[in-house]
Amino acid sequence: MVDDPGGTQDLLKSPVPVDSKSPEVVDPQLTGLCLSGGGYRAMLFHVGVLWRLNELGLLSRVNRISSVSGGSITAGVLGLNWGKLAFQNGFATAFGKLVVDPLREFARHTIDISSVITGALLPHVSISDKIARHYADGLFQGATLQALPDAPEFIICSTNVQTGSLMRFSKKRMADWQLGEFQNPDIPLATAVAASSAFPPVLSPADLRLDEGKIQPLPGATLNQPPYTTKLVLTDGGVYDNLGLEPVWKRCGTVLVSDAGQKISPDPSPAEDWPRHMLRILDIIDNQVRSLRKRQLIASYDNQDRKGTYWGIRSDIADYQVASPLNCPHAATLTIASIPTRLAKLEEPDQEKLINWGYAVCDAAIRKHVAPAAPAPAGFPYARGVI
Repeated sequence: MVDDPGGTQDLLKSPVPVDSKSPEVVDPQLTGLCLSGGGYRAMLFHVGVLWRLNELGLLSRVNRISSVSGGSITAGVLGLNWGKLAFQNGFATAFGKLVVDPLREFARHTIDISSVITGALLPHVSISDKIARHYADGLFQGATLQALPDAPEFIICSTNVQTGSLMRFSKKRMADWQLGEFQNPDIPLATAVAASSAFPPVLSPADLRLDEGKIQPLPGATLNQPPYTTKLVLTDGGVYDNLGLEPVWKRCGTVLVSDAGQKISPDPSPAEDWPRHMLRILDIIDNQVRSLRKRQLIASYDNQDRKGTYWGIRSDIADYQVASPLNCPHAATLTIASIPTRLAKLEEPDQEKLINWGYAVCDAAIRKHVAPAAPAPAGFPYARGVI
C-alpha cells in the first residue's frame, strides 16, 4: 500500500450526511470504515480499533460505517449512542462508558447455545429470534433503526438468501437492489443486527416479515413482489461480503477496513460426515470471499484508486514498519486471532487482549498509510492484558 501523507486532510473533513437515495458515485471527500464479522472476537477487536480512532480524532470524521456480523454488534452500540458520546474537539469523551463498557459486559455472557436449544425446541420461535432478544435485552432495548444518527451513516449488512444479494439496513432505508427499498424503516435495531450475525448453519436463517407495499421498487428491481417483499429470508452478511466492503467501496474515496475474520487452516483429514463436512465447505467459501475482497482492496490502494488502509487480526504489526509500535509478538497475536467465532463468554484476559490488539494494529496501519504525523500511543488500553 502506498503512503499517503496528504490523505489525512481528506479524512479530517467534517462529517456530512451521505444521501443514500442518490446514485452510488465515489466521492473522494468521503471516508468509510468497514467492520468485519467474527462473533465476539470481532466485536471486541473492533472496540480496540474504535478506541484508537477516537484518540486520533478520526472517529468523528468518518462519514459511513459499514458492518457485518460481530462487527454489527459493535457498530450498533456505537450508532445507538452516537449522539450521547459528548464529542469535544473531535474526541468522544463518553466512549468508554457508552461503547466499551456495555460491549465488555455483553461479552461476559454466552448467548448462542441457549438460543440454539430454545429456538430448536419451542414452537413459533426461531434461533435468530432468540439472538435478537438477547441483543435487545443486553444492548439495544426497544431502539429501532430510526435511533441511528443521520451522520455518520451506519449500514448494517445481511445477505438475502432468496435473491443472493446484499441486504442493507440503515436509518434512511432497508434495501436490496433486486427488491427495492423500505424508506425510514422502523425495524428493531436488534433484529437488524441479528440478521447480520445469523451465521450458518446454526444461527441462520433470520426471517423478517413485512406488510405488502413496505418495500417500494427501485429502477432495475425485478423481484418487487411477494413473497420476496413480505417474507425475507436472511443470513449472515459475511456470506456475501465478510469485510462489509461493498457499501463503503461504492461511495467513499478513503476506505478503512478492520478485519477480524479467521483464516482457514489446512486439514489433512477433513471430516466426511455431512454436518462437519458442510461446515468445512462453508469455511472455505467464507475464506475465498474474504480473500477476493481483500485483493480488490489492496489493489485499489496500490493503484491509488482509493486512499486508506487495511488491518487484520492476523496481521503482523512489524510489517507496517512504523516508529514505536506497541509490542505485539506475532505468535501471540495469532493465538488471539484463533479465538473461535462464537457468541460465547470471553474471560477478562481474552477480552483485554482482543481490545489491545485491535487498538495496536489499527494504530500501526493508520500511522503508516493515513496519518504518518500522528503521535505513537503511550501504551495499551489495558496494561494487565497486554498481548
